[in-house]
Amino acid sequence: MEGSVFTPALEGIKLVKSEQGEILTQPFLDACKHILPVIDKFGASMALVKSDIGGNISRLETKYASNPTRFNYLYTLVQVEIETNTTKSSSSCTNGLLWLTRAMDFLVALFQNLVEHADWSMAQACTDSYNKTLKKWHGWLASSSFSVAMKLAPDRKKFMDVIQGTGGDISADIQKFCADFSPLLEENHKFLGRCGLDDMKAS
Repeated sequence: MEGSVFTPALEGIKLVKSEQGEILTQPFLDACKHILPVIDKFGASMALVKSDIGGNISRLETKYASNPTRFNYLYTLVQVEIETNTTKSSSSCTNGLLWLTRAMDFLVALFQNLVEHADWSMAQACTDSYNKTLKKWHGWLASSSFSVAMKLAPDRKKFMDVIQGTGGDISADIQKFCADFSPLLEENHKFLGRCGLDDMKAS
């Protein structure tokens, strides 16, 4: 594979916005999907996060596939649920987008920690990013599951070696991914916030 495991995501992010600057549904979901192979490298510690992200991508993709023209733009998936008053349903696309965005917030914070805190263990980097992002939305059950999973975090150096790929500067790739992807997540939060939908919690 040319480049690092981040290369496909970096390429994918370039396609996420329309010429008018709107987030397109399938390219956004594809960019999220490109991060799944990176999560795989964490092994068992990230199994929960991976299944959560994968499940939310599938939910949004299924809805998109039902009418690609109508749902070409990401936020139309939510707007149609606002009109039908179904945003709060646990299986809604609104819920899917919210939790997908939050999980990606966690990963961006984690990747930033790995670049900025060379002396931190993987478990430390994960716990700090969890506390900064997902923790306030998780109830006791989800928090406990996360604490247990962190005990399985891989060795930091081994992980960095694995994601390095063939050449390239992994730190630069991570920083570019965080810099390019964060504004998209921020935009999702702003949109959901305007609709009063950015504060749903989990059990």
